[in-house]
Amino acid sequence: MNEHLRISVIICSYNREQYIIDAVDSLYNQTLSKERYEVIVVDNNSVDNTKSLCLEYIQSHHGYNIYYLEENKQGASFARNTGAAFAKFPLLAFMDDDAVADEDYLERIVTFFKEHPDADGLGGRIIPKYIPSEPGWMSHYVSSLVGNFHYSEKVEVFRPGKYPLESNMIVTKKDFDEVDGFNTLLPGVVGTLRIGGEGKDFFMKLQALNRRIYYDPAVRVQHVVEVKKLTSEYMYRVASGIGRGERVRMLSKGSFAYLKKIVEYLFKLCASFILGIKYTLQGHPAKAWPVIKFRIDALKGLMNR
Repeated sequence: MNEHLRISVIICSYNREQYIIDAVDSLYNQTLSKERYEVIVVDNNSVDNTKSLCLEYIQSHHGYNIYYLEENKQGASFARNTGAAFAKFPLLAFMDDDAVADEDYLERIVTFFKEHPDADGLGGRIIPKYIPSEPGWMSHYVSSLVGNFHYSEKVEVFRPGKYPLESNMIVTKKDFDEVDGFNTLLPGVVGTLRIGGEGKDFFMKLQALNRRIYYDPAVRVQHVVEVKKLTSEYMYRVASGIGRGERVRMLSKGSFAYLKKIVEYLFKLCASFILGIKYTLQGHPAKAWPVIKFRIDALKGLMNR
């Protein structure tokens, strides 16, 4: 890839009027020259002021290649595929509507692909921005549910079965098209139901084709986490959504694959009890139950409950 490589950033949005402008504005204020990237906001049936805010922002920011699209089929996989189909540059970056990119985010991405011509995809660090502050019950094992992601302290290729998270992932458009984008049987959030794992499914298809997916901890975004929304019901939807996604993925491979996944989840549930005991003995009992509940809820989703 040449030194003039350009990038399309796709932000799928659903009722995020409070944060969507912060997301697109963080991409406006980038060190990369504006002719080398475009930003595509895909509104996935928002009923708040997302549309009017985005259109107003676009009108007042001339010289910024930013576009507003609508996708009526509910779910992030549909919206991301719509954004990717519209994109005209050879790199696709996906970022959440409640994320804020570092000012050198895009420059680091295009530089990375220039310096690593063997790279087919890239994931970066996601740093939770807790509002007002990180809750005392949060732990490393639960924080992935709210987007926390840090794979390695240095640049390296993801091991098989490891992959970037959806709010900071980059792939070549060529490879995106090669695997037909995101699996719409794993749409993400549809109303109050979540069927997750679309990012996992996507990158595992790429890894099966021997594509090289890197991690670079310097490619960073911050992800807003409103602590007041982290209710038991919300955490259940996220964790059970992971299980539901795995149910869809495994059943597509056959009943034996599904049974193996049930055994794996039972093993992880047992491990969570051990972790809970460890946290309690270390003087952090508040961290114990969320770890266990995560695994119970994921298993419920896997069992379609």
